[in-house]
Amino acid sequence: MRAVVIGCGRTGSEVAKGLVDAGWEVTVVDESEDALARLVPWSGEFVVGHGMDATVLDRARVQDADAAVVSTDGDNTNIVIGQVLRLRYEIPEVVVRVLDPRRAAFYAERGMDTVCPTQTAISALVEAVTSSRRAG
Repeated sequence: MRAVVIGCGRTGSEVAKGLVDAGWEVTVVDESEDALARLVPWSGEFVVGHGMDATVLDRARVQDADAAVVSTDGDNTNIVIGQVLRLRYEIPEVVVRVLDPRRAAFYAERGMDTVCPTQTAISALVEAVTSSRRAG
């Protein structure tokens, strides 16, 4: 199986390493070559460039991908790249990180596979505070 991860920050780099550990062939795309340091040691491919650049996506061989994860530092960027990967390249599984819970829900309702770490944190924090962990 082949995956492309767009964005090599804390999240994207760990996703990429997890996919490699699971036996996937992975290409990571990031604007900064310095981001490659987050992957060391790395057995996959790394392409320097912006994930909205068609030339960069072609160099990353997105047309051969079975899945893509989009996790840059911008919700709008992630959504646009995710739509391009789904519609233009017809990647079967595209997962997009969206930090804004309302925006994540909006796009999820329209068929985009979104992950919202902000909503996950909100739910966990509310559960931690309201649970009956304390006596009395």
